[in-house]
Amino acid sequence: MLSRILLSIAATAGLIAPVAAQDRGRDIPEPRVQFVVPQRPIVQPYHQAPVRISAAEANVRIRDRVATTDLVITVSNPGPQLAEAQLLLPVPDGSAIKSFKLDALGDDSQAVLLPAAEARRIYDEIVRKIVDPGLLEFAGMGLIRSSVFPVEGGKTQTFRVSYEQVLNAHAGRVDYVLPRTEALDTTGVEWSITLDIESSSGLGPIVSPSHPIETMRDGSRKARVRVNAPNDPGSFRLSVLHQSEGGGMTVIAYPDARVADGQGGYFMLVGGAPDSWATTDTPDREVTLVIDRSGSMRGDKIKQAKLAALQVLEGLNTGERFNIIDYSGTVERFAPQPRVKNAETMAAARAYINALEANGSTNLHDALVAALRQPTADGSLPLVLFLTDGRATDGVTSEVGIRDAAKAANEHHRRVFTFGVGFDVNAPLLTGLAEATRAAPTFVLPEDSIEVKVSEVFDRLDGPVLVNPIVDAYAGDMDCFPSHVRELQPRRLSDLYDGDQLIVLGRYTDNKPFTLRLRGTVSTDPNSESRSITMTFNPADASVANSYVPRMWAQRRIGEIIGQIRQAGAEGREPDTELVEEIVRLSTEHGILTEYTSFLAAEETQFAARPGESRDDAFDRVAAPVRSSMSRSAVGGRTGSGAVTQELNQQAQTRRGYAMKNEYQYADTDGRVQTREITTVQRVNQSTMFRRAGNRWVEAPALEREADEPDQTIDFATDAYFALVTDLATQNRQGLIANRGDVLLLNHGQLVLVRNPS
Repeated sequence: MLSRILLSIAATAGLIAPVAAQDRGRDIPEPRVQFVVPQRPIVQPYHQAPVRISAAEANVRIRDRVATTDLVITVSNPGPQLAEAQLLLPVPDGSAIKSFKLDALGDDSQAVLLPAAEARRIYDEIVRKIVDPGLLEFAGMGLIRSSVFPVEGGKTQTFRVSYEQVLNAHAGRVDYVLPRTEALDTTGVEWSITLDIESSSGLGPIVSPSHPIETMRDGSRKARVRVNAPNDPGSFRLSVLHQSEGGGMTVIAYPDARVADGQGGYFMLVGGAPDSWATTDTPDREVTLVIDRSGSMRGDKIKQAKLAALQVLEGLNTGERFNIIDYSGTVERFAPQPRVKNAETMAAARAYINALEANGSTNLHDALVAALRQPTADGSLPLVLFLTDGRATDGVTSEVGIRDAAKAANEHHRRVFTFGVGFDVNAPLLTGLAEATRAAPTFVLPEDSIEVKVSEVFDRLDGPVLVNPIVDAYAGDMDCFPSHVRELQPRRLSDLYDGDQLIVLGRYTDNKPFTLRLRGTVSTDPNSESRSITMTFNPADASVANSYVPRMWAQRRIGEIIGQIRQAGAEGREPDTELVEEIVRLSTEHGILTEYTSFLAAEETQFAARPGESRDDAFDRVAAPVRSSMSRSAVGGRTGSGAVTQELNQQAQTRRGYAMKNEYQYADTDGRVQTREITTVQRVNQSTMFRRAGNRWVEAPALEREADEPDQTIDFATDAYFALVTDLATQNRQGLIANRGDVLLLNHGQLVLVRNPS
């Protein structure tokens, strides 16, 4: 979705005089004003082709605590007649205009900055006049408003606006927000968003909890960030940790008002290795390449696998160790145990790899055990890159047998990074083998390159700085988990490499300060040097502005549960009833839908108890399709395109560091991987909204009372309506009523029906 930059379009066609200069920025144009909201169509008060945004670009510069946002917006008039337009740009309150320029008017361009209170008056007036609640989600923000400018029929205009703000800072972290709409519809215009960041004290972790980003660092003090999905909904958020002030960690928290007396909430720990860890001695890597050379690898697969192996070995530092194990029905190896990389061993390894040929069956079990049983050098970090394109067809073929054998053989705590090539692999097995060893699985789809995928993983394994990491929490001098910190996600952390960023989410049930500690060792040897960093967090610093944190926690928790059910499926066990019920509860409460819970988005799904039905029975009825789906696919689907896409979806939920849209991957009838998005269940601020028949939106807590008479009914644009907006804004929930259609919500325990225009 695009940023909700608003253009009020007065289509004059020679009929409406321009607004007087002294009145610009104050009055709302009368009476035939068109308001174009880029994210969704707005019903116009008369028939006139609206001016549209055709291109948008945001370039942001952050220097320590000061952010400058430069926007370049191009608008076009598809109609034949002249139109007059006016820019309305919601901005964070406290911003200051640096410059404003419309290409057509040059230095004559004008714009005013309205503080939040005055902006709210303008928002309310516009909402009344156009009979649309869209602007109300920006209640509490400032507003940049331009002078009126013309757009000729069939032509475009470009305006450039720059505003500056001092960012909020806490414990060395600064948070940047680019206001954007939560609206559901889109015009299809994608934004280009780039941020240049500089810190005088050194940059620590840089994360966006709202969108996927790509970060390119230039030394220790500069970085460039690009947003990879600029049309995803919601405001763009970025948090930057300054290394010297905040150490290596920061906490972002959200207070949960539903907890008794407000004693609790959700938190997100963002951490990274201090610079000193990367500059001291780090353990050498010991890499064992395990290559499938069964008959199904013939052709391009074996060629790419050999190229990938050569590239990995070239990437090792001189003095680090390696070995090569290749398998089909039999298992062969380059050397009895890993060898030190030097000119002689590299020449021999190249010859060995080039001689590999694909034929025979797949003895996955013996190859895996051979890799894990090798002796290892003291103080090293032993890694296995295990590649296969098929199921085990020779020797031990049982998923449980292979998994148990790997656990028993891994006395040296090797990290097993698995690569499943194509769809004919046992996907849950490869995921389980990797995650049990603090590694990660990678699935190489038919259209992907094996060489590229293996190289991407190996490139991230440079410079291990913390092995066997653990995050724990304690209060005072008690070096243990206090009872009020619980449900950390993920429960088991992967090793931390130079440049890695750690994200851990959890819940707290008490408002007393507590300390979070990231600790680990230098190598897999339990007697090796220990390392740790700590920070103290005060729940009083939690903010309702961080409403994305509960969703991210629930997203990871759901992914973890699905993973547990998938792994238990190796033994043919039915999904645990309590786990399924927790998936349904979290999906409903937080609006996170998976391939197993997508039916919850159906308008006819009845959440409220039917006559004569208890609430528990109603919940069981809703959960029944989830159990059936998981029994059929999560447990039964071990191989094939469907099994691989299930693992991809589970990985996305547990590993992505931002709040995902409601989408999941699936394989079509031709085996091609597609993406399905669900838009009838939406997350708005911290609330989940379900679209029901008749374009009514119901907030998740109100689902059980959906059939009840509301305690209060509020009509659109009345005094009570705007009073409700003010009340919701204090809770950061004003976005609930910013969409068309009636809204049923719970507010202070009361069931409220808001009659919005349909």
